[in-house]
Amino acid sequence: MAASYQQAVAELLSLGHELTSQRKFDLDHMRVLAATLGNPQRRIQSVLIAGTNGKGSTAATLASIVGAAGYRTGLYTSPHLVRINERIQINREPISDAEFALIYDRVDSAARELVSRSQLPWHPSFFEMLTAMMFEYFASAGLELAVLEVGMGGRLDATNIADPAISVITDIDFDHQKFLGDTLPEIAHEKAGIMRPGGTVVLLPQHPRVNDVLGQEIMERNANPVSAVKNMPSLTPMAETHATKEYPLELMGETVQIASPLAGRHQLRNVALAITTAEELNHFGFRISPAHIAEGVKNTRWPGRFEIMRSGPNEPEFVLDVAHNPAGAWALRSTLSALYPERRLIFVFGAMRDKAIREIAEILFPVADTVIATHAESPRAATAQEIMDLARHTQERIIPQPSVSAALEKARAMAGNKGVIVVTGSIYVVGEAVAILAPAFQGA
Repeated sequence: MAASYQQAVAELLSLGHELTSQRKFDLDHMRVLAATLGNPQRRIQSVLIAGTNGKGSTAATLASIVGAAGYRTGLYTSPHLVRINERIQINREPISDAEFALIYDRVDSAARELVSRSQLPWHPSFFEMLTAMMFEYFASAGLELAVLEVGMGGRLDATNIADPAISVITDIDFDHQKFLGDTLPEIAHEKAGIMRPGGTVVLLPQHPRVNDVLGQEIMERNANPVSAVKNMPSLTPMAETHATKEYPLELMGETVQIASPLAGRHQLRNVALAITTAEELNHFGFRISPAHIAEGVKNTRWPGRFEIMRSGPNEPEFVLDVAHNPAGAWALRSTLSALYPERRLIFVFGAMRDKAIREIAEILFPVADTVIATHAESPRAATAQEIMDLARHTQERIIPQPSVSAALEKARAMAGNKGVIVVTGSIYVVGEAVAILAPAFQGA
């Protein structure tokens, strides 16, 4: 039994990262654990969101919309930026330390008992434990809707024991090929595993090979596909600033002004998916109006996704973006070009060793004046030297720094008050940067 929150977190972390485990992904183990807990996932209405990029933004936007309509709404996302509690939220409030420790004890005790009885071959993994804790917490809190972001893939992800009212597929691209497959059709097949027979699935057109797989999976499941294209803004110019994008949209016969704080035109796809899902929830007993949708979109908070921060007039501007794969890198580059066409960009870049570092560098580094290579405090992180070796051909000015804090200090000195410091490459790097920078920004 965990004596405290700190011990609960330490025990969870000791289970190791899923991607370094040699265990075979198997939903049967997750179902055994859930059954012992009384199948909490069956006591909550949910929406399940899978994809390579944009699933977190879509989930955060949808949860904000449903909350604006007055419903008690849970949000489950991964990974976290600073504290593990961020992953499990109700109405934007992370689970408390006391609740976290209490529910960890409950789930861990059940898991140990199952192992002792040989009903499980081994203790559940880090992500399986957190997911079981989330279901248990949400079910006990009397939620009206849980918005669940898939961790990786979909078909065999721990979240997929839920029985969602609606499944949502965001943009699919290359990532986690070791686990999901080396081709887009293989990856799409894994993501499509969250669709339910006869169920509703919200999606947008994307790569033709992905569309082919999703279409085939929809037909085989006799699912009901709902396109979010109708909620994409027209190609007419929209107001786009550092703070927001604004455009009119007709919803349910009423025209409302959509103002999204999520920077970058790629986010329009994620917002459209969230809006369309909110509309569809009206067929599942919810009452969500165009006004609720407009309010929820406007009030969306999703830190670390092209998040712009500045602590004072004599300080450089910071952009924090967790782009960690080529598709995310292209989205970041496009948004930087649109918002900072004339500004000097200093990159603080770190990445996990299993990511496509060379390709990401080829996309991002040419637009930087200088790149400061660093690494997060993770055993999976590539060293600054490894990044330099992979990316030297893309940028002459790459400077190594031994830590994120040292990299930020170096970047500040180089940027002055007119430069822009872009922190990117990994959610772990961005998370460490947020922890370092937050006190200064909160006091600004």
